[in-house]
Amino acid sequence: MKKSPESTSLVHINKEKVGFFRFKELKGKYLVTNDSGCYLFLTKPEFKKFIQGKLDKKSSTYKNLQANNFIKDDADLGKSIEICQQRNVFLFQGPSLHIVVVTLRCNYNCVYCQASSRGIGAKGMDMDKKTARAVVNTIFQSPSKDITIEFQGGEPLLNWPIVRFIVELAEQKNRKAKKNLFISLVTNLSLMDGEKHAYLVKHSISICTSLDGPESLHNANRPFAEGDSYRATTAWIKKIKAREKKDSSLYKLGALVTISKYSLKYPKDIVDEYRKWGFYGVHLRPLSLLGLSGKFKNSIGYSVPDFLKFWEKAMDYIIGLNLKGKFFYERGSAIMLRKIMGDLDPNFLDLRSPCGAGIGQILYNYDGKVYTCDEGRMLGEDTFILGNVLKHSYKELVSHPNLRVVCQASILENSACDYCAYKPYCGVCPVLNYALYGDLFAPGPDNYQCQLHMGMLDYLFDKLQNKKVRGVFEKWMGLKKSNRKIS
Repeated sequence: MKKSPESTSLVHINKEKVGFFRFKELKGKYLVTNDSGCYLFLTKPEFKKFIQGKLDKKSSTYKNLQANNFIKDDADLGKSIEICQQRNVFLFQGPSLHIVVVTLRCNYNCVYCQASSRGIGAKGMDMDKKTARAVVNTIFQSPSKDITIEFQGGEPLLNWPIVRFIVELAEQKNRKAKKNLFISLVTNLSLMDGEKHAYLVKHSISICTSLDGPESLHNANRPFAEGDSYRATTAWIKKIKAREKKDSSLYKLGALVTISKYSLKYPKDIVDEYRKWGFYGVHLRPLSLLGLSGKFKNSIGYSVPDFLKFWEKAMDYIIGLNLKGKFFYERGSAIMLRKIMGDLDPNFLDLRSPCGAGIGQILYNYDGKVYTCDEGRMLGEDTFILGNVLKHSYKELVSHPNLRVVCQASILENSACDYCAYKPYCGVCPVLNYALYGDLFAPGPDNYQCQLHMGMLDYLFDKLQNKKVRGVFEKWMGLKKSNRKIS
């Protein structure tokens, strides 16, 4: 048994009957969890009887605890091992996400820019063909059968010839490698045109853009010197969505929102904006505090309580829409809920132990430098560099001491997180820890990221006790019913 940091005392535990668990008090009840990701809510009397081994074996509480492997006498170790293997299968796959920064140049001047982009006229900030070829050769050395190449920037359309070169070289190499190749492009859409879009459709390339909310908010967050960034983006959202309606086989357009200080007043408006353009979900992402957003966090940033207040209002509104029969989901919540309500981990790289840095994703910068992850590139520290594709082999890159250290720093068992009831559903970012505290390891259980995840998980577990809301969450994940038994 491991207790949450906020818990201070326990009565005698019957170690002969009680299986391993973690716990925390949540609104008058005890939430108990285990390493299989199973959870149950117990009243205080039930919790006391449970840890003393005095529960009536015929009671529903005992049977639920038994079914979820909290009772040592009746634990199904084979089932627990199988679930743990399923939830950690990513450890044996190798990097599947390969982020390629084809240029650092950008025609926007976003207030929260994480990539430390340069102006459109900057020199020496574009990837060349020699580097691009080395990047593709390195990518296909990954043992993962699933390969995603994601173009980022800057604005990648500013180096369109290299985007095309990499796409066609990757497709050529994959005819022999026969991997599950997926290619995506992250773009502000301002430089999109009919020829480029036709090429992306022909090569089955997924498109993701940024939409921060209504026009005034989007333009405040994402200034565009050459015009109205909202109109530039939504003009192409409209065209792409129209094409999707005609051809259901196309990859659906994705969109991301970043919550700045200016966004906090508009939880409902942001959700409505996404619904207006035909999206069925939104990922309400807080500022990363990396790159420019870290430098200017005092002007565009906010406290964790401020963000959680905004997020909870948005979540209440989204849940209300669903209860009225209007399907819409919040992606960050859905990722957490998949970890809570299912046996398979969604492999979201920021919410796993160890995190995805170097072993789930790799980033290739415009100059050939290789970083453990996108966040490591944003910080620009040597601590997160693995080498250069023009000098080092794939084996040398993934064997770099920096990768081992970052990986070790994100293993939850190496920190106070191992005592938290939310440990099976959470993860840490060593890059963010380094940016905020100058150390890969978080200074304590009340750090920025911990407060954020704790607040979100508190909200979700509270809502899971409501059967109607739980039904909404199950629909988000396409589940007829969750395999987790609750009381």
